[in-house]
Amino acid sequence: MALTGGDVHLDRGHDGRVAYLTLSHGKYTVITWEMRQLVAERFAEIDRDDDVRVVVVRSDGEHFSSGGDIAGFMEVDPIDFTDLGHNVTAPARSTKPVIAAVDGYCFGVGLELALSCDIRLATPRSQFALPEMNLGMIPGSGGTQRLGRLIGLSRAKFHIMTATRIQAQQAFDWGVVAGLHADRDALYAAVDELALKMADFSPSAQRTAKEVLDKGLDGPLYTGIELERKAYSMLRATNDFAEGVKAFEEKRKPTFQGR
Repeated sequence: MALTGGDVHLDRGHDGRVAYLTLSHGKYTVITWEMRQLVAERFAEIDRDDDVRVVVVRSDGEHFSSGGDIAGFMEVDPIDFTDLGHNVTAPARSTKPVIAAVDGYCFGVGLELALSCDIRLATPRSQFALPEMNLGMIPGSGGTQRLGRLIGLSRAKFHIMTATRIQAQQAFDWGVVAGLHADRDALYAAVDELALKMADFSPSAQRTAKEVLDKGLDGPLYTGIELERKAYSMLRATNDFAEGVKAFEEKRKPTFQGR
């Protein structure tokens, strides 16, 4: 029987500049079909809000997420799976930088959601896995492609085809996460500090850097370099760039407006 309940709370902090998306569904934060849709809806709302500059994805359970509601997925009409993954990969399509704060299990669709974020920070007790092979299935929301690009084909094949967990230190060494913090309190404090730092940068530059990195690395080197060159030229004409240069010359902190 499908699980019921669960939510994805949206809160805004720091004068509305940081949006916090909190997964909420018990100790293990099992992600239901409805929660997947909520992720997409919340990000659509965030992307319409020009005041929001950075997004943080986290969980209020003991674990970031142990994965999806397997029984619930069995009750979903197969035609609905044609768009599988479009919802939980909303962080990747967002124009804002997105930080995932991972504590505890980060499995299945939970890992696919985290991989869709731009930056991941975690705790030493965190574990990462795509365990779908145990069900006679493969990841279906970008896990094979994103993990493969992140840690390399050989490692991704091993961990996906054997359903083997990646421990926190290994995840850090391989670049799955950008930093490890002692416990949840330290993690959330570090994420908050990082979010505020990023919120002070130019929204135009942040958005453009994300796009150039994501799209450039999907193609040949010369294509990425050409994309970078044109993006650089475009930003050269922005008010934010002029403000950044002026602030540098005046030895003060710039005030970016996203224009």
